[in-house]
Amino acid sequence: MKVTVVGSHLCPDTLYALNKLTEAGIEMDFKNLSASLPDLKVYLGLRDTEPMYEKVKAGGGIGIPCFILEDGTKTMDLKDVLK
Repeated sequence: MKVTVVGSHLCPDTLYALNKLTEAGIEMDFKNLSASLPDLKVYLGLRDTEPMYEKVKAGGGIGIPCFILEDGTKTMDLKDVLK
């Protein structure tokens, strides 16, 4: 399984997730929104269009890390990815 991780190397939750995914042997494509404008564009597209971000935006959160599974499923719950 390969998962796309949208997050930031400045975010402790993202770093934790990257470590856990590495430990589990899961292949990753890391979209680092703090280091790449194209990756930031991917994140903004998600945040602007995905209903799962409504609660995050209402609470003033950022909503990272976000995980995109090979089948297109999107989640912000690491447990869903590690299953």
